[in-house]
Amino acid sequence: MGELRPLGEDLTQESRALAQALRELFEGLDVSVRRYAARHRRDPGTFSRYLNGTRLPPWEVIMGIMTDLAEHRGTTVTPEAIEFIRGLHGSAFDSSSSPKHAVEIIEQQLADADHVSRRSSVRGDILGDALLERQNRIANLEVRLSQMEAALTAERERAGQLAAAHPDVSELRGERDVLRQEVTRLGNELQAAHEQRDAAEARCDLLERQLAAVEHPVALPAAPPLRMPKVLVVDDQPDNLLAMTAVLETLDQELVTVSSGRDALKALLHHDDFAVIIMDVQMPEMDGYETAAHIKRRPRNRDVPIIFLTAMGVDPEHTARGYAAGAVDYISKPFDPWALRAKVAVFTEIHLERRIGPSEGTASRPSST
Repeated sequence: MGELRPLGEDLTQESRALAQALRELFEGLDVSVRRYAARHRRDPGTFSRYLNGTRLPPWEVIMGIMTDLAEHRGTTVTPEAIEFIRGLHGSAFDSSSSPKHAVEIIEQQLADADHVSRRSSVRGDILGDALLERQNRIANLEVRLSQMEAALTAERERAGQLAAAHPDVSELRGERDVLRQEVTRLGNELQAAHEQRDAAEARCDLLERQLAAVEHPVALPAAPPLRMPKVLVVDDQPDNLLAMTAVLETLDQELVTVSSGRDALKALLHHDDFAVIIMDVQMPEMDGYETAAHIKRRPRNRDVPIIFLTAMGVDPEHTARGYAAGAVDYISKPFDPWALRAKVAVFTEIHLERRIGPSEGTASRPSST
């Protein structure tokens, strides 16, 4: 097994502790870095940097190592071990938060959205070609059927003879009906592909604005002359509310914090002018998905964007459920403060543009230089 690279220099205490713990786990697998990276289709250089502390690994990479080690040893991963490593991971995230790291997070999200957009466009082209081919075949069949039916009508007295001479009429009609059903199905799939592409393109535009907000922060206008919109933060853990308040209070916006889904619905009744809602998923009684569904059913609040913030991880199952519930974004804890501030700043800017108009809103904001 190839030796691991030495721990990186100038590591924070938290990053060093996480790297040492990951190295101990990885050494128990008795496999080289290159072979393990190939096994999981990862770049060996990037994986090596995870293990020497110079780059923070995503939580799913850490969970993969612990799961593989448990399988290798024939044991199970204990909840205590998971929580211990999760604590080291969260501390390392907090100590290394930076604009560069926020850019990496949002660039990865942008790449994912762009992949969906391109895949949907190709799918749309294929479906469009198939739909056109089926429509042309139906048109040809319609011409042939019209000719045969006209002949049958004009010479009704010879219907028996014509039917005997053209025994394929019923077959042509059956083929036409099947093609019509296929055209309907392809049309529905094409529409779904276009909708998926449009949603992915909209997400790409939003992520590009968030990247710009991280790389070139824009100072939003303060009241007067413009009244800044509010931000609603929903989390059942007081420590999490305190942490998000500390991160977002630099945006000079009023933060409305509540500890449950029911309190969030009440806040939306008693307050107006929210630019964005930041919502925890795992809450007692009414979770984030259910709360979002209630919000989207209210005409007054259905257009307020919702960002889900959760410790469950950003896997396809959770993100799909989040977007289905009406969320515009889905990020995991521990979160990068720069990325969260950039997302909130962009939704605030969009809210102001809608309220006062794009041209006036652009003129009122100071330069980003």
